[in-house]
Amino acid sequence: MKIGVMVESFRKPFREGVLTAAKIGAQGIQAYATGGPLYVDTVSDAQLKEELDFVRSNGLVFSAICGDFGVGFTDPEKNMIYVEKSKRVLDLAKKLDCNIVTTHIGTVPVQENKTKEIMRAACRELALYADSIGSAFAVETGPELGSTLMEFLDSLGAGGVRVNFDPANLVMVAGDRPENALKYLGKYVVHTHAKDGIKLKASYEGDLSVSPQAKEHAAAAEMGRTYLELPLGQGDVRFDTYLPALHETGFDGFLTIEREVGQNPVDDIVMAADFLRQKIQTFGYV
Repeated sequence: MKIGVMVESFRKPFREGVLTAAKIGAQGIQAYATGGPLYVDTVSDAQLKEELDFVRSNGLVFSAICGDFGVGFTDPEKNMIYVEKSKRVLDLAKKLDCNIVTTHIGTVPVQENKTKEIMRAACRELALYADSIGSAFAVETGPELGSTLMEFLDSLGAGGVRVNFDPANLVMVAGDRPENALKYLGKYVVHTHAKDGIKLKASYEGDLSVSPQAKEHAAAAEMGRTYLELPLGQGDVRFDTYLPALHETGFDGFLTIEREVGQNPVDDIVMAADFLRQKIQTFGYV
């Protein structure tokens, strides 16, 4: 397994983020194509080549491209726009020597209904397109149980829509165990996010009372928040159980660190990279 970083998590300009990722020993980066220097609506082929050359010159590759426009695929009128834009992001990723684009599609309903069929039509079109160019359009886990997402993906009739497995989202939002979700989704996983957290108002297995996150936890609960992202190893993702379960699926790709909150993102990412290296070495996943 390899260590990656969501370059925007550093909260630095793109090239500074690339340099920081290389400095901490990451092997790849994920970057957004829905804004910033790789924005699909404005970036030129020449600019893409320049950024790819810069990433390569620092010993890195693109582990995935984020194509999340923040709208999902539940509205047929918006789908007409964003399915086409998502195809363009898939094309953009290929120019960066990357065949994985990640996104959120919205919450997949458990029961068959109109919304589910609208989502299925959009994802089937994207699956067929991704298949045609040898790429994967990877749905990020989280809003629904792993079993629900598997049933939906199985129904598409094409393999181009896959999974970007985020264990923290499953814990924080769906209330699912990552090792359990992998029983259903393992065959679809092409990329992962390395993230941790807890679902508020649920049993917490650690000792939050002595954690520097305790005050943040209480404040979040008071504001009506339902979950809290925490630094790697401080939440309810059981990495000693999750990583072996991930390995058993045959996955040998990127564990891409994503840190969306916190006052010291670089320090948190450095700690996360060290945490993952120790786990990879311990388990022999090199």
